[in-house]
Amino acid sequence: MHSSNHIIKFADDTTVVGLINKDNESAYREEVRELVSWCKVNNLYLNVDKTKEMVVDFRRARRDHSPLAINGSSVEIVKNIKFLGVHIVENLTWTLNTSSITKRAQQRLYFLRKLRKAPLLSPILTTFYRGTVESILSSCIITWFGNCTVFDRKTLQRIVRTAEKIIGVSLPSIMNIYITRCIRKATNIVKDPTHPSHELFTLLPSGRRYRSIQSRTSRLYNSFFPEAIRLLNSG
Repeated sequence: MHSSNHIIKFADDTTVVGLINKDNESAYREEVRELVSWCKVNNLYLNVDKTKEMVVDFRRARRDHSPLAINGSSVEIVKNIKFLGVHIVENLTWTLNTSSITKRAQQRLYFLRKLRKAPLLSPILTTFYRGTVESILSSCIITWFGNCTVFDRKTLQRIVRTAEKIIGVSLPSIMNIYITRCIRKATNIVKDPTHPSHELFTLLPSGRRYRSIQSRTSRLYNSFFPEAIRLLNSG
């Protein structure tokens, strides 16, 4: 596998991520060809109709990207994909993802209201909320929440406030959930020297704080690793 490419395998889904420099796609396309050949040798079938390609390009002058070809068929280029339950858009904004999360969470609030009328006690309602609503709101939250718009964050928090009114107790805010998850994940990475991202958490000579990750864009600044390091340093 080329160093500029990564292959992510989960169950029967396979994702090829390629970093293209100076419009040179040879390594990326060769990786796809080798994957197709490997599948043929191992009697695995690639469904081209379900295979999608998304291009993330923030250059001012974007060039047309020729679609991949698998077994003689062109792969469809899309503007967004759903990866392990998270909607990823080509411009790396998260409104589509938060809209999907909000819709699913609101549907679960209906059942929470029904249970409240049963009536059930607050501890039972809280357990139901955490298992069916909060689990949706916090799914992969360290990946996308940092770069959410203020409007999207308020939309998600309204779900929490509605649940608080139904149950009659105070619940963790969406921001507190995000911070807790970031710190927990970062701590686990720091403790695991075999983790691929372990080297990103480098202590300063003082041994008390971690070296900050330099970021030129707000998109990188608000992403998980820079944010996690800031949280660890502030703690």
